Amino acid sequence: MENLIVQGAPNAYICETGALSRLEAHLTALNYKTVLVIHGKKSWESASPYFPSFEQIDAVFIQYGGECSLAEIERIALRAGQADAIIGIGGGKILDLAKAAARVAGKETVLIPTVASNCAAWTPLSVIYDAGKYVRFDIHPKNASLVLLEPDILLRAPEEMLAAGIGDTIAKWYESDVQFRKLDTFTAPVTIARFAAKLCYDELLVHGEAAMAAARQKELNDSFIKTAETIIMTAGMVGGFSDPSRIVAAAHAIHNGLTALDETHHVQHGAKVAYGILIQLVLEDRWDEAGKLAGYFRQIGLPTSLRDLGIGTVTEESLQPVAEKATAKNETIHNLRKDGVTAREVLHAMLTYEKYTALVG
Repeated sequence: MENLIVQGAPNAYICETGALSRLEAHLTALNYKTVLVIHGKKSWESASPYFPSFEQIDAVFIQYGGECSLAEIERIALRAGQADAIIGIGGGKILDLAKAAARVAGKETVLIPTVASNCAAWTPLSVIYDAGKYVRFDIHPKNASLVLLEPDILLRAPEEMLAAGIGDTIAKWYESDVQFRKLDTFTAPVTIARFAAKLCYDELLVHGEAAMAAARQKELNDSFIKTAETIIMTAGMVGGFSDPSRIVAAAHAIHNGLTALDETHHVQHGAKVAYGILIQLVLEDRWDEAGKLAGYFRQIGLPTSLRDLGIGTVTEESLQPVAEKATAKNETIHNLRKDGVTAREVLHAMLTYEKYTALVG
């Protein structure tokens, strides 16, 4: 029996039109009387038209500093004071910050994503950055007390955020499958995790394009809601029911490596992960699958080359920092195979793939 602690879901989850207008009732049911609300400038612009006026709950609102860093975690934790919970409103960095600060301050968390770009609202995990560069990820001992999705807010987010969410979520299948294939038996939680990972892939291949059309036209449809819930909920269940280290492999390590280049700091997490999937498939010598997936990515609007990521210079010298960071000692790329992956292999895979994609277009 493997040593596995299941953290499958938040205590409560709501996804329905008008859900945010009933936030105070949900907080009161949790016996919260004072809350600290953290948000970004853009996320508050998105959420404030839907945010209710509190009559029974005292709330302090503060804007975050732009990154989930150790210094910012400490700052928010100190501001929590007598609050019963920290409410995070925004994208992945804000939600990760809310979780990390709540852990430091000993508070509960309520998470309200304003973009469907990742599963941060679902998972008890925070990714830590410093000046735009990946540092590490921390796993917290408990999930959020409430995750609330307001579909109209998610719909009005920039469409590239949804595309990034699709890229990040499809990676759940490719990265976990390479490890699930090594198992001889499956416990009940891991069986659920594997099913959720495959569901991520299946749902997005069926609904992804229609969801992107809805995002462009700002018209809510069933495919958009299915895609948003797949990105936030189903993807989060993969790690929640399995060992979190088992659901990441080369794709996220390549993402982490790409953060070594300043040109990529403006690129969405999921977009870099999407490119990382293609490089993982090259490392696995699955060129047919890489070509098939790249075709889907082009339809969605995800990158299929370093040029798409804004990297103008593609040489051994320019990519060496990426390869070295992606293959650091504790990086998840080594989950690909028992003897690990070298920086030279990653460098060769990236350069070879760039030549390939330049030929096939």
